[in-house]
Amino acid sequence: MGPARSTATAMALLAMLAAGSMADAQQLREQQKRLQSAKTASDAAQARAQALENAAANERDQAIQARAQEAAAAERIKAAEADIIAAEARIAIVDRLLAAQRSQVAERQGPVVRLIAALQSMARRPAVLGLIQPGSTEDMVHVRAVLGTTMPVVERRTAEVRAELARVQQLRANAGTAVRALRESRARLEDERIGLVRLEAEHRARSQELGRSALVESDRALALGERAREIVDQMESQGEADQIQGELLALSGPLPRPDTEAAPAAVKHVAAYRLPVAGQLVTGLGELSTTGVRARGLTLATLPNARAIAPAAGRIVYAGLFRGYRGVIIIDHGNGWTSLVAGLGGLAVRVGDRVSQGQLIGRAPGGGDPRITIELRRRGQPMDLTQLLD
Repeated sequence: MGPARSTATAMALLAMLAAGSMADAQQLREQQKRLQSAKTASDAAQARAQALENAAANERDQAIQARAQEAAAAERIKAAEADIIAAEARIAIVDRLLAAQRSQVAERQGPVVRLIAALQSMARRPAVLGLIQPGSTEDMVHVRAVLGTTMPVVERRTAEVRAELARVQQLRANAGTAVRALRESRARLEDERIGLVRLEAEHRARSQELGRSALVESDRALALGERAREIVDQMESQGEADQIQGELLALSGPLPRPDTEAAPAAVKHVAAYRLPVAGQLVTGLGELSTTGVRARGLTLATLPNARAIAPAAGRIVYAGLFRGYRGVIIIDHGNGWTSLVAGLGGLAVRVGDRVSQGQLIGRAPGGGDPRITIELRRRGQPMDLTQLLD
């Protein structure tokens, strides 16, 4: 073996030690982007959930508060789902790095193992061969010179292999942490879903309780309605009595004994109920529509932008758009009596306002052929409001 051949052998060994493979950087970057996107989505969902929870805590309207609480629970579910995606991406990244690290350790170990095997083979070579084979002594000198150069490299590569093995152990620990985070995120997602179901159940129970309270209060509305009817009958009877007394005074003959008591002041006749708009009746109570639906109130054709007034005094419990009925106003008269005015184009009242009979509550739509519907209900059942009109 000549000096040139020994030098070539040493260079080949160094090249083998330096050989190594890296993981696919492009796929790794994609997993990292997925992880960052999931973390960003989780943080955003958590922020929205916190904002909704704060809004629900400061809201006095129970219906709005319930909707805000349910929306907050939904956002927490989104955050848990994003955390699961992040945990899965983290596991994929760790698995890829772990596989690359193992491959790199194997590649680094291979040249070192082969070099050590060659050195052991040379060490077992008998020294007497150097006297028999020509050129062996010179070759041995070159080999020893090459070994003096490569041994530091071997030691450094051996230390690098140990460091790579330590990094493999760390990656395994990171993989275990990522798996635990995934399990925790899935458990949190299940808890949030169960919490949302419980929250919806509580809100439904509260709504049913409020409905039962409304039925109890309906008795008051019935009493007030009957009292209003009695007042109307008394006013009519008083008017007939005044008319008869005037006719008797106009007769010839002895005058009746003067009344020593002061005559009661004339009472102004006030209707117990009024139509919200002036217009022509289109659909009456109980009439069947073309679709076979029976009307639960009166529908009036009125002028564009016509004034809509409160049919009776009460408190506004709903004012806003509702499906295909345009503007809708519901007035609670107390004791279970309510009025519904639908088809409005503009609203002049808000929920919680108290209105008196004849007060402006809105206007009819400005174009087309406005139709305003009025319904009077007692305990949720449609009533014939024509009995209370003038």
